[in-house]
Amino acid sequence: MPGLRRDEVALLAGMSTDYYIRLEQGRERHPSEQVLRAIAGTSRLDDAAATHLFRLGRSAFGTAAATTTVAPELLRLMDGMREVPAFVVGAAQGVLAAHAMARELYRGFARYSNLLRMIFLDPFAREFYADWDRAARIAVGNLRASSSQFPQDGRIERVVGELSVRSPAFAGLWARYEVRPRTHEDKHFRHPRVGELRLHFEALAVTSAPGQHLSVYSAEPGSAGADALVLLGRLSEQEAASTARTTTTPATEEEHRA
Repeated sequence: MPGLRRDEVALLAGMSTDYYIRLEQGRERHPSEQVLRAIAGTSRLDDAAATHLFRLGRSAFGTAAATTTVAPELLRLMDGMREVPAFVVGAAQGVLAAHAMARELYRGFARYSNLLRMIFLDPFAREFYADWDRAARIAVGNLRASSSQFPQDGRIERVVGELSVRSPAFAGLWARYEVRPRTHEDKHFRHPRVGELRLHFEALAVTSAPGQHLSVYSAEPGSAGADALVLLGRLSEQEAASTARTTTTPATEEEHRA
């Protein structure tokens, strides 16, 4: 609890101060479930923070690295979602796969590759997210949750290291140690071509691929957000058609010359 000294926390949790200090410093690697529950209760942790604590306490038995290869079956499912933006995200918040409508949603960014890098390193993010501070806080809390689930994942370590150096805003939020796995939320975007977008976000865990989530945006039927998604879909189709014409034109001209 805020304001308590180490010896007071240890006393309330029913353990020695020396043992509690060893836990804090990482010198005690195998705390029992009873010890972890006592610390969580004493600290009044919510469910997300308690889960994070248990993962840290049992990190020696955790998954070494998250899966980054997207299964063909998942790609087919994603591509079949033609009326909503959908994409697959990994544990380090890297975009592993995305269909045309999702790419159109994030069109204004220089690179559509990692959501954390996009939020903290791309200036467009502060235009795109109507409430950038909230988006940044949620993204960092989500990454913190992933870091305990995959304590040995080098991709997460690289993202944290890079952003800690390049973004003071990220470094400040990371130091807060807030744990908030992102499963669903309402989003407010400012798209450069569609305008205001108010959408609902769902992150669906892919149980066959640890660390992966199928991220989907939707809108209430008949709402302004639903109308905006229709326009977004048309723009993505136009972009796909334009790209197809560009890539096929040289071959077609060659065929005519032959």
